[in-house]
Amino acid sequence: MISLKSPREIERMRRAGRLTAQARALAGSMVRPGVSTLEIDAAVRKFIEGHGARPSFLNYNGFPGSVCISVNDVVIHGIPDHRKLEEGDIVSVDVGACLDGFHGDCAATFPCGQVSDEALRLIQVTEQSFWEGVRLARSGNRVFDISHAVQQYVEQNGCSVVRDFVGHGVGAKLHEPPEVPNFGPAGHGPRLQPGMTLAVEPMVCAGDWRVKVLKDGWTTVTADGSLAAHYENTILITDGEPEVLTVTGA
Repeated sequence: MISLKSPREIERMRRAGRLTAQARALAGSMVRPGVSTLEIDAAVRKFIEGHGARPSFLNYNGFPGSVCISVNDVVIHGIPDHRKLEEGDIVSVDVGACLDGFHGDCAATFPCGQVSDEALRLIQVTEQSFWEGVRLARSGNRVFDISHAVQQYVEQNGCSVVRDFVGHGVGAKLHEPPEVPNFGPAGHGPRLQPGMTLAVEPMVCAGDWRVKVLKDGWTTVTADGSLAAHYENTILITDGEPEVLTVTGA
């Protein structure tokens, strides 16, 4: 069942979203050559816990990190380790924080130093595809209106959207109904209603959309070795324009 949040729950979602966005910004500020993904993970965990919250991903279904940190051809679910980032890497950081019983969830891809034109364009296309989708996240529309807009923008720009993983509802649980794909026909899926809170998260490949999961059961890479990027925010469906909850401001 799709959860429609009450005004009190929405305010809690705003607080959780704000903290999560601040954690994402912290992680992004640490993306530079010579920094390990484990260092970023530790700093983000300390930040989240220091604000009275807990990392949503830590031990979620056995995930060993507080943050998913995915480098270059890793699409999602990269496990933090001692690997040091290098000049030219692109680094996707996916963060969740649970505060007062509600989750925020957001992600972004950051360049490490100077990156290739292809990499920079992929990052830009991925982020803009989110905003293209969210333009249609209005009461009365359907979930796949968002999905179709994301896919259309990505493919018009010569990239592809991952099919094996999708966005989702978010609230008291990290993953709630409905699923929010980044592909599909407009006019389908559940109707959007005020009070719905969704994690919209385009996962975009520079090459083919097919992916594979490595032996650790988490790390998901592009099957063809091409670069991948990820961008996500938690949004609220309202009576008018959608509200992005994962913002750093007051």
